[in-house]
Amino acid sequence: MVTNDDGITAPGIKHLIEAIKPFGEVVVVAPDSPQSGMGHAVTISKPIRLEKIDLFEGIESYQCSGTPADCVKLAVDQVWHHKPDLVVSGINHGSNASINVLYSGTMSAAIEGAIEGIPSIGFSLMDYSRDANFNPAMPYIKKIVSEVIDKSLPTGVLLNVNIPKTDQIEGVKVCRQANAKWEENFAERKDPHGRPYYWMVGIFKDHDQSDDTDLSALNEGYISVVPTLFDLTAHQFMQNLKNWNLNE
Repeated sequence: MVTNDDGITAPGIKHLIEAIKPFGEVVVVAPDSPQSGMGHAVTISKPIRLEKIDLFEGIESYQCSGTPADCVKLAVDQVWHHKPDLVVSGINHGSNASINVLYSGTMSAAIEGAIEGIPSIGFSLMDYSRDANFNPAMPYIKKIVSEVIDKSLPTGVLLNVNIPKTDQIEGVKVCRQANAKWEENFAERKDPHGRPYYWMVGIFKDHDQSDDTDLSALNEGYISVVPTLFDLTAHQFMQNLKNWNLNE
């Protein structure tokens, strides 16, 4: 299964389809409009539309009015009627390294696949332009997909793959997620009626500066691959927490 968060007409999904076609039957279920920054939102307050379309030659494709996570849920239940062998999401226009993984619709689709017990990968290119050059990354995408198909992934683990904006990729590095985040504020503006509204702005800060992170790899021209969990339990703190006087 192929999906994304930039919408079914985005250039990135077309390149991802081309990369994985040699590996077997491909079915596309993707949002009918951009869903960037939706995180793991699911639609519960209104109906979801699913429409079969003829957009990619020889590829069964559906556009969905819901979120990226909705797309995976619907694909499993209403399109495949069983679990596919692989979920791939992307190729996203823009980084999903470090803290961005929590906000990303691209990665949430892959996470939903992992929740369903399906080997899943999210691919992102650090270039927001619709004219972004995906070609240097194509051999690496094929290799990563091939390895996942051959070796599978542990239950609950997915891959967060980020690709640098460069014509000369140095290779692939397996990394950890960097301790980096957006430091945001809100610019206040006025609408034509004089009423205030707010526009979020901010600066991305890397507080890690280590050489084993996804941001470090990307800055050096490497593709970063981070094995990612949807289990958010702080296991290393559990015993400490059990020693608190929570029942007194």
